[in-house]
Amino acid sequence: MTTQMAPEEGSPARPDGRAAARAADRAAARSGRRRTRRVVLALVLLAAVGGGTAVALHREDAAPTASRHLATAWQHPAPDADDALVGSWVTGKLLIRASTDGGLRAYRLADGAPAWSAALPPKIAHGGTRPCAMSPTLTAGGLGTIAFGKDGSTCTTLAGIDAGTGKVLWTVPLTDAKHPTAAAADTYVQGGVATIVSENFLGGLDIRTGRRVWGFSPRGYYCNAYVWGGTGVVLVDDYCADRKAPFTLAAYDGATGKRLWSRQQDAHTDVAHVFSASPLIAGEHTAGEDSVRVIEPTGSSRKLAVGDTELDPGNGTDADHSARVIGKVLVTPAQTAAGPEIDGFDVATGAKLWHLPAIALATPLKADDPVYALTGTPAAPQVVRVAPRTGRATPVAALPAENSSRHFTAGALYVTPDGGVLEVAAQATSGGVTYAR
Repeated sequence: MTTQMAPEEGSPARPDGRAAARAADRAAARSGRRRTRRVVLALVLLAAVGGGTAVALHREDAAPTASRHLATAWQHPAPDADDALVGSWVTGKLLIRASTDGGLRAYRLADGAPAWSAALPPKIAHGGTRPCAMSPTLTAGGLGTIAFGKDGSTCTTLAGIDAGTGKVLWTVPLTDAKHPTAAAADTYVQGGVATIVSENFLGGLDIRTGRRVWGFSPRGYYCNAYVWGGTGVVLVDDYCADRKAPFTLAAYDGATGKRLWSRQQDAHTDVAHVFSASPLIAGEHTAGEDSVRVIEPTGSSRKLAVGDTELDPGNGTDADHSARVIGKVLVTPAQTAAGPEIDGFDVATGAKLWHLPAIALATPLKADDPVYALTGTPAAPQVVRVAPRTGRATPVAALPAENSSRHFTAGALYVTPDGGVLEVAAQATSGGVTYAR
């Protein structure tokens, strides 16, 4: 059993963890499998600068075909055969792609020409320069966070990045003399605060300066915990031997660190995915069942009618975060025995409203963007617009037929304001980046 050490004032928390399965967990996540991050605390604060289902389209139904045809404007292959996507951002003029072997690079949407590449300062680079985590979103001013390490499975440095220029604004170490073992990490941006969720570091930083905004403290002296994150929220499942209620699951505001709710448990809960922070929707695994739940501000929850479908917040990879709540409908990628699809759930009742056979769900560039999906076959792929409440699919544009060297199956899909379509593949075997318009 571990002992809680005295915290130092004014710093985020660094969970002191055992890391035997970290690399395997991150590799599994990069392949689209569920990842669980365990944090073995002592936490040490260190200094740091219901209704029926309406089915929209059955697989055997013939889908309408788009009359507008797009052509490939430009392509960039993956840098090598082992390259894996870590994340991507799209601004008004740029695609920014982070990958394990390709680094952090920006391309102009107009012609695909390289715009910039970012690198850590030389005095920081000794800890590793390969991207290992990327915030799913940017601030309104175009700032985001990237974690770097010696590989895509463990992270040693968090950096603030200006997406317009590639300038590294600040760096924060994720290892030190007391915590030398690099760990897997996730990072998120909400408002002006960046959160970092890992075995070594759990807290919030000012996105402009990297200075501490909040740091997590355990509720007991002898605690083990598991932590997960999403944009706007951090979930902590813990066991504290010196507390009357030894097991709890709690949610914290990602911007402030304020505890939103806490509920007592009889045993650990494993959070498979965080689909949304508002409302909070998470996939949970307990000793009794697997479920996807809408969690109220009190911590009470209700299940979505998932059935045998496996929901995923992104298109088969940790690098994509396309699931979203529109109105009171969760629209999310899913997998069934018949193949990939997109599902719609009423978050108020838990009912499954519709399903649509599809290859991928597009990540919105703005909160009010329409819902787009990639459907069809490699010989006849097309983008459709999906009505969130009914799942009705309206063809938007036909894409060029895929060839044997480019078959998009997982990764990030974007529809740009001018109607162009960006495919950012998760694995090198599926290509790199393709832009059609």
